[in-house]
Amino acid sequence: MDYVTILEAMRANVSARALQERGLVSRNKAAEIRATVEPLGWLEPSQSMPTPEEVRRVLFQEPPLPVVTSRVEPYSMLVDQFVKDGLAPTQIFRKLRNERGYEGSVGAIKRFIKRINKGKPPKAYMVLTFEPGEAAQVDFGTGPMMEHPVTKKPTRTQIFVMTLCHSRHMYAELVWDQTVETWLKCHKNAFLFFGGVPERVILDNLKAAILKACQDDPIVQKSYEDAARAWGFQIDPCKPRTPWHKGRVERGVGFVKEAFLAIREFRNGIGRANQELLEWVLGEAGNRIHGTTHEMPLRAFAEREKAALKALPSEIPEIVFWAKSKLQHNCLLTLNKTYYSAPFRYINQELDIRVGEKLVEVSLDHQIVAVHPRNPRPGAISKNDEHYPPHKVAYMMKTPCWCLKKAAEFGPNCHAFMMKLLGDKVLDRLRGAIGVLRLGDKHGSKRLEEACARALAYETFSYRVVKNILDKGLDQAPKQPDNTGQLHFDFPESPRFSRNIGQLLWEAV
Repeated sequence: MDYVTILEAMRANVSARALQERGLVSRNKAAEIRATVEPLGWLEPSQSMPTPEEVRRVLFQEPPLPVVTSRVEPYSMLVDQFVKDGLAPTQIFRKLRNERGYEGSVGAIKRFIKRINKGKPPKAYMVLTFEPGEAAQVDFGTGPMMEHPVTKKPTRTQIFVMTLCHSRHMYAELVWDQTVETWLKCHKNAFLFFGGVPERVILDNLKAAILKACQDDPIVQKSYEDAARAWGFQIDPCKPRTPWHKGRVERGVGFVKEAFLAIREFRNGIGRANQELLEWVLGEAGNRIHGTTHEMPLRAFAEREKAALKALPSEIPEIVFWAKSKLQHNCLLTLNKTYYSAPFRYINQELDIRVGEKLVEVSLDHQIVAVHPRNPRPGAISKNDEHYPPHKVAYMMKTPCWCLKKAAEFGPNCHAFMMKLLGDKVLDRLRGAIGVLRLGDKHGSKRLEEACARALAYETFSYRVVKNILDKGLDQAPKQPDNTGQLHFDFPESPRFSRNIGQLLWEAV
């Protein structure tokens, strides 16, 4: 229609400058139009005006688009599969960049997806409706960086959100990880916060809940299965790669990030942050007008959904999760950076571990083989001496106090020798002390007592000295007092190869 207006002005002898001043067309463009239509006689007043279809055919010609090869083209089959799997453009971008070395942009992927979807019929979705108390949706999202209380390093937190599907009232909590124990603890806190339990919990296929994602027959974590049975709710995992099937909590996680996390700084620890988060949930978030339901979530919860939730169990279930670990040669199992012992006969076997709030139970083929108090401190070791071979336990019990007590049973000289031996300020003599006591078991207490007396007389304190005395029978040598009152030891007979002193003097003369 703009071209028709320009042609009518040209037929009325309006100049190109005047057309430009009216804002219809530039002078150069007006010259191009005149050169195109003048041979056709369209500017002659005696001729009839061309029809809009003729004007479009002659003047309204779109320039051909330049042929540009998209950087996504080499990955077209992968992108098409990712789109069918329900991945968002940003997720596709990350997978291509990390796994395939893609160097393009997210925008290129969006344009490519738009091009391959061109001409396809749009997808239609059905909005799901839920009765009060029928279902809740749960999910994790990334939280802010905070200082970890153990490592004292900045650590990325996770935010757990459970949204009741009918009222949109929600529970949110910042945690450090997505482990099974954290997952179960968050469920417990959410149910206590709501004061009831929904009929079913809709969730994504995260590893803390689902071992194997499958549309028809998913495999559930045993720990989560036990928790569902104890609390009385059904587990309802989404179809794999369909996060929009739990859109209420997806939007809930985004709302927490935008309306709470984005405008606050957390410098007083995760405990204080969670306190502020719950105040926000019960305040601003709970009393806003929801964009879909057009009512306050907290009011809808109080009026309709709270009474429809299942009652809490009479006894709050214990948080219990299961794990597996191979028993190492040190008779220890590893569990979340802590160590628990089990009987040595199960070395190299994989054992089942039931971890409760207070006890850790180790079992094999449903038979409990070890029980320990729970110790969550990283690096802590809980062991039972009965789990080790008897000779290893016996050796570990031989402390310096045990050696002194045992030496006193052999006699006062043995006890005095042991005091001197263990009193070395430079070298740990415990092994030598144990060796001396073993000599008593071999040669008898009387001989060991005499050998220790001889060693004390010569002020030589070592295992080797006592052993040599016993091996050579020197403990049997007679003891004679000298002029100082001290005992000295004489050989029972002259040495084998010694000569009489008188003979030596005669030979010298």
